[in-house]
Amino acid sequence: MVLEAEGAIGTGTSSRNSEVIHAGIYYTAGSLKARMCVEGRHALYAYAAERGVPHRRCGKLIVATSEPHVAQLDAILAKARANGVEDMVLLTGDEARALEPQLACLAALHSPNTGIVDSHAFMLSLQGDLENAGGMVALKSPIASAVCTPHGIELIGEDGTTLRCRSVVNAAGLTAPLLAKRFDGLPQSSVPEAHFAKGNYFTLAGRAPFQRLIYPVPEAAGLGVHLTLDLGGQAKFGPDVQWVDSPDDLVVDPRRGDAFYDEVRRYWPALPDGALIPGYAGIRPKISGPDEPARDFMIVGPETHGVPGLVNLFGIESPGLTSSLAIGRHVAELLAR
Repeated sequence: MVLEAEGAIGTGTSSRNSEVIHAGIYYTAGSLKARMCVEGRHALYAYAAERGVPHRRCGKLIVATSEPHVAQLDAILAKARANGVEDMVLLTGDEARALEPQLACLAALHSPNTGIVDSHAFMLSLQGDLENAGGMVALKSPIASAVCTPHGIELIGEDGTTLRCRSVVNAAGLTAPLLAKRFDGLPQSSVPEAHFAKGNYFTLAGRAPFQRLIYPVPEAAGLGVHLTLDLGGQAKFGPDVQWVDSPDDLVVDPRRGDAFYDEVRRYWPALPDGALIPGYAGIRPKISGPDEPARDFMIVGPETHGVPGLVNLFGIESPGLTSSLAIGRHVAELLAR
């Protein structure tokens, strides 16, 4: 059973993101993010092709628009190769403009295996897999608390329903740490604090003159205000980084678009005035705060916290969508032990 608090599947972070299939470039070698992203990318492309989930291997350019950023490209390339991403190519500014004539940059990295996927179609396919295997999704089924007993884990719903389970996977996304804190019998030392980093997106009025995704050199909390495309060719810009107190803070303030123009014009000087329209926002489920380095995925099983049959998933931010099938396989292995 999948217990879904909302009235439909995937209404949180799963559907409020860039829908990018990441190559595995930026993450620390050997980290869960690096391993899960590279493994998950291969699995997701294969799954999407097999199941007819719309996707496109469009490629991505990471662009340096200043001399300090040019120096950073070598470090990004080295990190990508350490993670097993062997197809990255360093381009001069002229070589990058030969691919994307509207681009302004001094140099760029080309990642041909970055792509985009229809996240909603992907989630519907996963739901179909679950139901074909005899499982079910229970909508509007929020969990209030849980009790870890010697005979299993008792989940207590907000409506008073109690379910005794042999295995529980806490994949509640933004609220996973808050839910885990309500598990009686779970050592609280294994539960991190939740932090919420909002990302606002603005859509482009008109058609973009780019065929590939365009990313600036990364910032501390995110990957910069980048240009991504959907499967219909519509361009969107974002996400920025706005630390908020609530996971429900999803309204896009149009005034934040003012800063987007300066950011985007570093690599696309011809962006017209008034072309950016407030789109949507998503929240990154952070387990590190504004002044802390980004943390790795936390996939915490019985070997760590001592509760048989329980796996907690914390901090599954980007590249969580790309990594999802690999994370699922890893969780199944933890439970099988």
